[in-house]
Amino acid sequence: MSEQTGAETGVDQNSAHTQEKREKAPGRPSLARRFFISLAAVAAVAAVAVLVCSSLIYQSVTVDDSGRMLESECRVVKAALRGDDTDVMRLTAFDSGDVRVTLVASDGTVIYDNQNSVASMPNHADRPEIAEALADGAGSAERDSETSGYVSIYRAVRLNNGNVLRLAVDRDSAAAAVRHDLLLVCAVVLVIIAVCWAVSRLVADRLVSPILAIDPASPDPTSTYVEVEPLVERIGEQVEELKGADLMRREFTSNVTHELKTPLSSISGAAELIRDGIARPEDVPEFAGRIYDEARHMTELVNDILTLSKLDESERSGDASLLGAAESVDLLRVAKDVASRLVPTAEAAGVKLGVSGQDQVVTGYPRLLDELVYNLCDNAIRYNHEGGWVDVSVSLEDDRPLLVVADSGRGIEPAQQSKVFERFYRGEASRSRETGGTGLGLAIVKHAATLHGADLSLDSEPGRGTTICVRFPRP
Repeated sequence: MSEQTGAETGVDQNSAHTQEKREKAPGRPSLARRFFISLAAVAAVAAVAVLVCSSLIYQSVTVDDSGRMLESECRVVKAALRGDDTDVMRLTAFDSGDVRVTLVASDGTVIYDNQNSVASMPNHADRPEIAEALADGAGSAERDSETSGYVSIYRAVRLNNGNVLRLAVDRDSAAAAVRHDLLLVCAVVLVIIAVCWAVSRLVADRLVSPILAIDPASPDPTSTYVEVEPLVERIGEQVEELKGADLMRREFTSNVTHELKTPLSSISGAAELIRDGIARPEDVPEFAGRIYDEARHMTELVNDILTLSKLDESERSGDASLLGAAESVDLLRVAKDVASRLVPTAEAAGVKLGVSGQDQVVTGYPRLLDELVYNLCDNAIRYNHEGGWVDVSVSLEDDRPLLVVADSGRGIEPAQQSKVFERFYRGEASRSRETGGTGLGLAIVKHAATLHGADLSLDSEPGRGTTICVRFPRP
């Protein structure tokens, strides 16, 4: 029980700390604030919309009820009239309450009106309800008053003598109803907005707090919303990727520093001996040669580092244009060109270098494909023995272009085979330095193959040589 309480307290403290950090950074976007504003805005708009709709519905119902009432009264009054000169007298004696009663002759002249002097009233023949009653026997109309805020409801019937009896009543319009009760409406709206504000705040906090409490390193990401699981898992993966990338960067920096210090120390030592006159004249060419070899080694190392940096950036950004334009490349032509450049190296090592196969075209980056083949062949020559051989072949296997570099070298121990494509990995450090390798050749091969969508496979056995296959995608 105490452990659970402690865990809950820890979560509360973390949530409070997160909330405090959010409040201290008002310039940053807040998920909770966005939820709150959105919910509050939607609720407020909904409240206003309900008010408007209610007012319109109220007006519609009022007009319909009043219209039915007037139609009923029209029938009652019509039954009480005789359609002669006594109609005006009968209407005068009729108790109409707040209903306006008007008698109009067939030509539109107003004969009687219980609320206005007929002498000042214009001809009503053009009034819709009058014209409709004269034509069809009954008419109706509703007109809004822009000044009074009322809606006037009219119902008219034609009498037996051709005159028209019209009854009318005024009712509040939707706008007038709201105006009349403005204080009440404002109070209701303010209460609704206050309630919406409080509820929105509560809902936003309840929705966001589990998200803010997410720990990407937690082994149980279902501890929050199911919909957030993919995001949490992806964040966790990215955290691990960043940790791995940071470790790789530090190792790479350490390795580069170590690789550069060795030739620099050799160059500095040889140059110091020559500068101070300690070296004998006959030894100067040897020291100069050492300086030259170490400088060339550093140049190769820097070039390989730059190539790997471009490959890393291309993979990270997903933009292969950093490596130039992709085009159709003949693998056999590349292999022959590489072999021609490595013939002097192979002859110096006593290794026979051969190329065979058929033309196979792949889409890729010529310079990078050249480096891929060059590093494979250069490695096969470096780690071979005098009298050995390196065979490069290009063919088609299962409709996929295949590049194979096989050698008769000493082979690779099984425990080392999974590591040979790592940066700066050397099975035999002393042997690598003797042959002048940078330790980055096979790492470049791996990245170049990945960029071209090719698969790498290695088959090696100590004392029986190594075969590396690069299978490119189908054209």
